[in-house]
Amino acid sequence: MLLDSNVLIYAAEPGYEAARRFIAAHEVYVSAASKIEVLGYHKLSAENRKKLELLFEVASCLPITDEIVETAVLLRRQRKMSLGDAIIAATAVVHGMPLATVNTVDFQWIETITVINPLA
Repeated sequence: MLLDSNVLIYAAEPGYEAARRFIAAHEVYVSAASKIEVLGYHKLSAENRKKLELLFEVASCLPITDEIVETAVLLRRQRKMSLGDAIIAATAVVHGMPLATVNTVDFQWIETITVINPLA
């Protein structure tokens, strides 16, 4: 199961036990793009950074390969999407993994991946 950046962010927040249970119940992976997005946020507090770093220790980080880059290019040619979303979606496509995201609408149009909202 590939986790979108937003699932990690929710899991680090109080009141989102469902996100933490979801992560604990699955073998989880993240894209290198998520690690950059989440840990690179310029307003991240030291407390939240520690929580998020612990979550990244639970998930295996998948590198951005040439195949992921090419797939992200193809996805962005089909529909307007952020660079981060394109890389994350391409990672799910290339690895044949379902994508866990709170923003399911952003990815539902991609027929080759299953999109799951872990908070639903």
